[in-house]
Amino acid sequence: MKALYLLLLLQLTLFPAGCKAVAADSLRIALISDIHYLSPTLYDRGEALTSYEAATGRQFEQQQMVLDQLWADLLREKPDVLLIAGDLTHHGERQSHLDLIARLQSLEREGIRVVVVPGNHDINIPNAFAYRGEKPAPVESITKDEFAERYDPFGYGEALQRDDASLSYVIPLDEQHWLLCFDSNRYEEHTTGSITPGSIKPPTLEWALSLLRDAGERGITVLGMMHHGLVEHMPYQSAFFPGYLVDEWERHAELLADAGMPLIFTGHFHSNDITRFTSDAGHKIDDIETASLAQYPYAWRMMTLEEGSLAVESHFVASLPDNAHLEQESRDRLEMVTRRVAERRLKGLGFPIPDELMPLLTDLIVKLNLEHVKGDEKADPEMMRALQLFASYLGDEVDLQNFSFDFPPEDNHVTIRWGNESE
Repeated sequence: MKALYLLLLLQLTLFPAGCKAVAADSLRIALISDIHYLSPTLYDRGEALTSYEAATGRQFEQQQMVLDQLWADLLREKPDVLLIAGDLTHHGERQSHLDLIARLQSLEREGIRVVVVPGNHDINIPNAFAYRGEKPAPVESITKDEFAERYDPFGYGEALQRDDASLSYVIPLDEQHWLLCFDSNRYEEHTTGSITPGSIKPPTLEWALSLLRDAGERGITVLGMMHHGLVEHMPYQSAFFPGYLVDEWERHAELLADAGMPLIFTGHFHSNDITRFTSDAGHKIDDIETASLAQYPYAWRMMTLEEGSLAVESHFVASLPDNAHLEQESRDRLEMVTRRVAERRLKGLGFPIPDELMPLLTDLIVKLNLEHVKGDEKADPEMMRALQLFASYLGDEVDLQNFSFDFPPEDNHVTIRWGNESE
């Protein structure tokens, strides 16, 4: 029980921080998420930007260069499809959408099909700002209908069906596969800012399950994409970070797995992680969560889809032409922000922690978060010693090496199989 208490405490304080389907034996798919793009016209080197970047660890000019590098990588790899799992813009600024759309059009002109879903930072954002001069200034966001109109070339215009209750839709990927794009956002409830938690509306779920039944009768496999996570990616995530999962995630995962959806692409938690959920009936669904392109580790994925399998390879923008140290510098910034938040949360837990334990526990939380965001996290000997020492303060005799902070399968390089195949 005390070992469980330790795990819960650590999790509590962790900082989360116009194409047609093709017929082919395999389809090459790139996947990105959480770009949080801010138009260069909406910021300058004034106090507003400096203060915001210092508080959040974001570096907007560097994010622009990371996207430039990613675009070059995509043009070299030439995937058939690029999927974007939401949070396209920083805070839903109309100008950010317009500038990003121009970037996406440049990819489509090179023959790369682009498919998007909205995230919680994309639509009807009341606190969209420009960071020019001394203070942030409000700017226009976009509506639900405008999002569908603007992104018509990137999924909506080629939909086989669209959901009446949300911006969800389904498109063909090739002759054997469809992609069901869920809108899990609550932008209609926004008042002062974006709402972090997500949900699948009952009519949307009913529509999706009907579509899955129809596809199954046709022998078509339906993959999913959604901004919010469908399943937990760490122990007790639903208890301490419920806003990063859809409401009633277990029920939704159960229904979608039993309906024949083998996997879903997600983002939102800014971590590179894959977790497998098995329903009571024994059906499996893999949640392929991809980390943000706005902070370390600047992740993206290249995948190969074949009948009955998806091979996943993760890539990271680790350097730029004028910055060979991007990876370390961005990791240091994330560490700084994580440490600041961890210290604040530890002090606010409501019970005393020995002074000599505070720096040790803070270091442990920071390390766990930095490992988790890049995926395939493994506790090194120093982390295990810190865990063991903390457990000793609780009188814990459980072998902490039996704790697993990373659910199977592998996060960064893995082949997922379904149907009659096994991994």
